Amino acid sequence: MELYEGRPRDSAGRQQREMAVYDLLDRLGISYERTDHAPADNMEACNEIDRVLDTLICKNLFLCNRQKTQFYLLMMPGDKAFKTKDLSGQIGSARLSFAEPEFMEEYLHILPGAVSVMGLMNDRENHVRLLIDKPVAEAEYMGCHPCVNTSSLKLRTEDVLEKFLPAVHHEPLIVDLPQ
Repeated sequence: MELYEGRPRDSAGRQQREMAVYDLLDRLGISYERTDHAPADNMEACNEIDRVLDTLICKNLFLCNRQKTQFYLLMMPGDKAFKTKDLSGQIGSARLSFAEPEFMEEYLHILPGAVSVMGLMNDRENHVRLLIDKPVAEAEYMGCHPCVNTSSLKLRTEDVLEKFLPAVHHEPLIVDLPQ
């Protein structure tokens, strides 16, 4: 795996959803580093990518309430265990569970294994609420997929919070999950 500055020089073989991420980041003046790799659809694969990017690839969980009327994207450190009871009270939503892939594709235009904060650019009607665990929000950098799981990005967290999220009309809720 190699580390590159910015977008790929050639878009051949790249999905439109990935190229749309680069277009938006470039338009917003957000710099990023990128690495390309085999599909990374589990935290073990992401650990190797973490080493190349020299940052933490977040664990991104796509959740919903029992009625499937409220959807959440939770960004948390990959080494933390997730327990719904630790989050439910903080967001006022009981009975959280993993949302079905069809909702992820409908609202974020992302397939399972590639869920990322970048997908919020496709959620123009704000169906998905962004939740960020405090250590992720406080880190200097964050890693994420550009809506595909064959590339990963390293971005300044400040750029995501102060440029990207306002541009896509999403406001994060910072949560504090126990270790």
